[in-house]
Amino acid sequence: MGEIRIGTSGWVYPPWRGTFYPEGVTHKNELAYLSQQLDSVEINGSFYALQRPSSYQKWASQTPEDFVFAVKGSRFITHMKRLRDGDALLANFLASGLLALGPKLGPILWQLPPNFAFDPVLLAEFFGHLPRTTTRAAEIAAQHDHRVDPGFTTTDAERPMRYALEIRHPSFVTPQFTELLAAHDIALVVADAAGKYPLIEEVTSNFVYIRLHGHDELYVSGYTDDGLDMWAEKIRWWAADRDVFVYFDNDAKVMAPRDALALQARLGG
Repeated sequence: MGEIRIGTSGWVYPPWRGTFYPEGVTHKNELAYLSQQLDSVEINGSFYALQRPSSYQKWASQTPEDFVFAVKGSRFITHMKRLRDGDALLANFLASGLLALGPKLGPILWQLPPNFAFDPVLLAEFFGHLPRTTTRAAEIAAQHDHRVDPGFTTTDAERPMRYALEIRHPSFVTPQFTELLAAHDIALVVADAAGKYPLIEEVTSNFVYIRLHGHDELYVSGYTDDGLDMWAEKIRWWAADRDVFVYFDNDAKVMAPRDALALQARLGG
């Protein structure tokens, strides 16, 4: 039986204050509060800008020992450079502090933009540069440049590193793509995005990564009881022999934490 972890995509949302976050929970204590309710969360800030090692250390210190962070890969790599010229950029991203999470470091999520079409050669080259252990990640991180100062380039132990890829272009709906992911042990993100982007449920790694953006309206709509029951059934099936990570990204109307807790209850969390 695999491990099931359920969380939200990020935790800093003003509309959550006074609703999900009770009155009296200060801004700096929001992550600590969330981590008492759920057992994982996606770090979104790492997508928009390189974070600092001190931030990762702080986040790790605010959460329980068994908490896990998924880390969203830099959009400079995925959206601006579009996976090209990746060695120096990858070193900077890894040196920005991910390894400071220690055993709390979960999968790294790479999200491609909607206008990024399937390019098997480019993807294979990018996958080939991803470190598969924290030891190798520390070695790559040590090659960071001046844009990361200070850099975090050590690991407290050698652990495997996991990666997931979220796609948003219809050209990826082909067996060649899922075969490529499986060959490189990259999880295909199962993304429910109100029908706007492809929803592919094929398993391509030893874990499953699910992002629930809203079934009817992107980032806004909550999930019905029937919808949550359906996802709970799928997750039980996948978790029979692999780990499953689930993150709700329908945060606009405080639906994400509500739905995450409701799904967690269905799965016995």
